Amino acid sequence: AFSEEIIGAKMNRIAVLISGSGTNLQAILDAVSSGLISKGRVVGVVSNKKDAYGLERARLAGVPTQVFSLFTFTKEGRTRDEYDAELAKVVSGLQPDVVVLAGWMLVLSPTFLNQFPSTPIINLHPALPGMFAGVKAIERAYDAFQKGEVAHTGCMVHRVIPEIDAGQTVAVATVPIHKEDTLEDLEKRMHEAEHVLIVQAVNVILDDISK
Repeated sequence: AFSEEIIGAKMNRIAVLISGSGTNLQAILDAVSSGLISKGRVVGVVSNKKDAYGLERARLAGVPTQVFSLFTFTKEGRTRDEYDAELAKVVSGLQPDVVVLAGWMLVLSPTFLNQFPSTPIINLHPALPGMFAGVKAIERAYDAFQKGEVAHTGCMVHRVIPEIDAGQTVAVATVPIHKEDTLEDLEKRMHEAEHVLIVQAVNVILDDISK
């Protein structure tokens, strides 16, 4: 807090939700460390999977982590709606100024979203706006390219609303597909684009809330 007073700027609190390896989380952590993200810091990482490697990435960066498993929750006979309500309490406890879904694989219901009426919640999705919503977006774009249905694909960061991958776009990037590409080639190119885009999008949101 002392250093924040010295520079005269509020350091916004970023909460990140993950389900997997956390490479996009790593991009955010690296950008904070390098100063590429200068108006915020990651204050907590929540995963719905206890073996998500992103948890280790957070620990290595000195960021508090929490596992909140839907599987464990429903095994106790509790509902998905109750899970979203409890998850909202967990995330609220981090007092976030922005919530970033970086490879978070669960749909968030209004039960969760309504607890954050004024907090931006953004999600990274490996497809262009209006294209390939939902799961296996990269694979579906690759198949569509093979059939001549699309000439390229892309990724976007959007604000989260109850409809899947349908919220207002915050940032977008086109990702080319080449004739000789394997699916693995496209996945690698997509992930490289995502790592840049997620940082851009976080900065867009932080600039917006700092106005």
